Amino acid sequence: MGPKPVTPETDELFVSRLDELINMRHALVRLAVLIDWSEIERTFGAHFNSGRGRPALPPRLVAGLLYLQHTFDASDEGVVNTWIENPYWQYFCGEVYLQTEAPIDPSSLTRWRKRIGEEGVETLLMATIDAARRGGVVKASSVQRVIVDTTVMPKAIAHPTDSRLLEKSRQHLVKVAEEHGRPLRQNYNRTAPRLAAQIGRYAHAKQFKRMRRAVRTLRTRVGRVQREVTRQLGTLPEPTQAKVGDLLARTGRILAQRTKDKSKLYALHAPEVECISKGKARTPYEFGVKVSIATTFKEGLVVGMRSMPGNPYDGHTLAETLEQVVGPAKFISLSQRTARRRVMA
Repeated sequence: MGPKPVTPETDELFVSRLDELINMRHALVRLAVLIDWSEIERTFGAHFNSGRGRPALPPRLVAGLLYLQHTFDASDEGVVNTWIENPYWQYFCGEVYLQTEAPIDPSSLTRWRKRIGEEGVETLLMATIDAARRGGVVKASSVQRVIVDTTVMPKAIAHPTDSRLLEKSRQHLVKVAEEHGRPLRQNYNRTAPRLAAQIGRYAHAKQFKRMRRAVRTLRTRVGRVQREVTRQLGTLPEPTQAKVGDLLARTGRILAQRTKDKSKLYALHAPEVECISKGKARTPYEFGVKVSIATTFKEGLVVGMRSMPGNPYDGHTLAETLEQVVGPAKFISLSQRTARRRVMA
């Protein structure tokens, strides 16, 4: 006598397109129309070839995710997770229908950034400037006056303590030896982590004499592992020797450096990191790389950005930054000149 259960009906056969579900006046939709995706696909084509195995990812998907990541200041995991929930992000990346699964593993974005390199980043910057030109945001005269500033781009590294760097070096060396089946007489997997933790306790208790003694002991342990891996370097496969040799060289720098040395290594995975003094009361020092940014004087559009490793003087970076701005300036001028010719024709 009760109500009968109603079976929900589905119309998966007639799935609606994204452009029928979203607001076509949204900012991301309008920006997707302005960007010249064909130029990005042409430039990225060499990096997206797939001769065997799984087909390569669409260049627009990777470029769109990189744009969204920097625009909304999201991490690799955050931009992929938000992409699943946001239909506007999916439309911006070239999807036609609503997707419910992640398009890419978050760790793949790091590999794609390395693969496209500096040339790919320059292409993305030029595409951004071209979109601003098409949208009427900038003119040819906008790049005649630019504002150039240098700052520090902090790197995602932990605070560089001696105990942490030494322990990380030992872990990487032991992992490499285990991956290639090279036995070590002593790997210190049990005593070294305890010693590194004890160093932190001594520093917190201001027992610096004990702390320095423990650091010397840990440095001795890591040096033994490094020398043993060095002796077995010739037995490793030839493609791997260069990678392991680089790791051994970085470990040697960490073993040799002291507190007040210059040109120290602050991160094992990012040797380009510098310790730069900013003069701030809250953060007197920042660990990263100096970058130079050029923006238009009126609109504030970024027309040049370049990293300056080695912590050069700010005034010495001006010429190199202006040299990079000359390309977008010519690009905007020629593009607008071509557009006027087409209108007159």
